[in-house]
Amino acid sequence: MSKVACVMTSMFEDSEYTSPLDALKGEGHEVTVIGSEQGKEVEGKNGEAKETVDVGIGDADPADYDALFIPGGFSPDLLRADERFVEFSKHFILKDKPVFAICHGPQLLITADVLRGRKVTGFKSILMDLRHAGANVFDEEVVVCGNLVTSRTPDDLKAFNRESLNQLK
Repeated sequence: MSKVACVMTSMFEDSEYTSPLDALKGEGHEVTVIGSEQGKEVEGKNGEAKETVDVGIGDADPADYDALFIPGGFSPDLLRADERFVEFSKHFILKDKPVFAICHGPQLLITADVLRGRKVTGFKSILMDLRHAGANVFDEEVVVCGNLVTSRTPDDLKAFNRESLNQLK
């Protein structure tokens, strides 16, 4: 089974973390939450989900993980201000490892400058940002481009989870 790195901080979209987490763990994959500081509690923007950071970004080595999961909400925008998260995320695209980003998740990949020529989707407010990053943008529930799986909103979680799991088979 795969080791999946989940990068997030507080203000993540609750269901965009919990639903994929349940799907991944349900198939036997190991999910490690990587945040700014080990042991810190992060909370979803709706207050429905709380999680404790397993590994601080300063101690995280992307080579230790098989895939990357980026939940949406405000978390990706906050993370992309920290170059360590940007470089961590960039590793997965450059090494052709699976990346799962939903809603605002692709914001971290925009800052990593790894979307040029890729097919993607995301929350409607970031679609123009994705275009400016050189991505080919689609308004679909899930877009798969090689190792990259993207979706728009919590309404797309069923398709997002399905295609994310397919990448790990």
